[in-house]
Amino acid sequence: MKLRSEFIRKKPEYAPHRSLLRATGVIKSEEDFDKPFIGIANSYTDIVPGHVHLRDFVEIIKDEIRKQGGVPFEFNTIAVDDGIAMGHYGMHYSLPSREIIADAVETMMNAHQLDALILLPNCDKIVPGMIMGALRVNVPTVLISGGPMRAGEYKGKKIDLVTVFEGVGKFKKGEIDLNELREIEARACPSCGSCSGMFTANTMNCLSEVLGIALPRNGTALACTPDREELAREAVRALFRLLKEGITIRDIITYEAIHDAFVADMALGGSTNTVLHLKAIAYEAGVDFPLEEVDKISQRTPNIVKLSPSRPDLHIEDLDRAGGVMAVLKELTRKDPNLLHLDRKTVYGTLREAVERAEVKDREVIRPVENPYSETGGLAILFGSLAPKGAVVKVAGVPENMLVFRGRARVFNSEEDAVKAILGGEIKPGDAVIIRYEGPRGGPGMREMLSPTSAIMGMGLGDKVALITDGRFSGGTRGPAIGHVSPEAAAGGPIALVEEGDEILIDIPNRRLELLVPEEELERRRRNWKPLKKDIPSRWLRRYSMLVTSADMGAILMDDPYEVCKLYGDQKDE
Repeated sequence: MKLRSEFIRKKPEYAPHRSLLRATGVIKSEEDFDKPFIGIANSYTDIVPGHVHLRDFVEIIKDEIRKQGGVPFEFNTIAVDDGIAMGHYGMHYSLPSREIIADAVETMMNAHQLDALILLPNCDKIVPGMIMGALRVNVPTVLISGGPMRAGEYKGKKIDLVTVFEGVGKFKKGEIDLNELREIEARACPSCGSCSGMFTANTMNCLSEVLGIALPRNGTALACTPDREELAREAVRALFRLLKEGITIRDIITYEAIHDAFVADMALGGSTNTVLHLKAIAYEAGVDFPLEEVDKISQRTPNIVKLSPSRPDLHIEDLDRAGGVMAVLKELTRKDPNLLHLDRKTVYGTLREAVERAEVKDREVIRPVENPYSETGGLAILFGSLAPKGAVVKVAGVPENMLVFRGRARVFNSEEDAVKAILGGEIKPGDAVIIRYEGPRGGPGMREMLSPTSAIMGMGLGDKVALITDGRFSGGTRGPAIGHVSPEAAAGGPIALVEEGDEILIDIPNRRLELLVPEEELERRRRNWKPLKKDIPSRWLRRYSMLVTSADMGAILMDDPYEVCKLYGDQKDE
């Protein structure tokens, strides 16, 4: 394929550009001006355990790019650690950071006309943000993540970050003392890498394999191991094959790729955040993928894997040992050979080739399709009078007795108020905790809510209380937690009209989420409704809130705030 950088590298009138390139020290010889320029989007930062090792890890990638006949140009993106940002004002910036990352990748690649791209993310928003930016640029692209961390261990049992969050609830309840909580805190995250369960980061890294832009084992081979280092080198070799054949990222991320990623998501019981991110990736790829289609996939796909938080004794390292994501796909083909689009392009050949090479090595980790955890997927999309445009629940983490639930609404207009009530013992069995004005616009930023869900579990209410929000949940969430309720409260969705004591019906098998209030009463409330006024001191978050859609569209940013108003019935504040 014709290289974008050729005019900079060759034409006499671009001598000043080459002079500047020489000053970087990256150009080692005149011959380098005959080679493709390869961008490396690195998300290294000192404050995120999933990323602290990427400063060293990237050197392996640079070395292999040189060996393959390219010139590596590394640049950086930001990275927000959701665990550290959780439960305070900082979480407002987590989801919006996805847009900054996408913009950064697009800006750096197009400003410098680089020829191909290696994405080096690891954690939650960074993976989809980089993919979104790469789709805008549309050059040959391969993703290689930093890899997951090992699970921790305490008293002979595997533990992880969720153990610590739930430990706070147990401490508040008096089940453990401060010394035990500190011991759990010290042991839960034993190394660098993305947190060890099937949380959002690891889910997205696994789904990157299925999308076809990352090699098999990208989501499961542990960080800082020889296997991960070899995977990085193979990722570079794959990139040069794409470059030679002229295959760009939009040739790989198609409707069929998005479909298959959702299939894998359902089988793995992944994070609810993946619905948000895959919808946004589809948008950038020019693919229309409605939520109704996501639920059709769920109805056809058995949930055959449960890792932490749904099953606390198993972690991502166990999935790797059991054969990885491709082995999960191979098992699914035994049930329905037409469930996946096996002959589509990927960075590793066709999906079929990778699936046929895979082998299920541990039936305790990857269940046979004849004996799934459930006949339907680990995620479900609910619709109804409380969520006309949809809501998402991680069915894999819901106790069986909570699949159908009627509860009394306990209404809170912020996460902080809800957590205070939960830890204060105000929430009782049979309650449906409503947390609203926490959506993309209303938050702003759609904060993750591992704190309230962990508090509910820690207080022993995980099979007695439901939580419903227009916000979202961490991939570490388990229990009856329904998020992404759309339209959100700030857009005038029905969740804004719920009052204390209203009856709520959750019917996951029938995909229903209902506010059991007569329509005439809802209409009366609608006429009297006024959006909750929030003081947003950040200029960036104010801009974000004006342009962002509700979760049903992936919380994407529109180009014009009036477009957002039209989507949700002109409910935008004047």
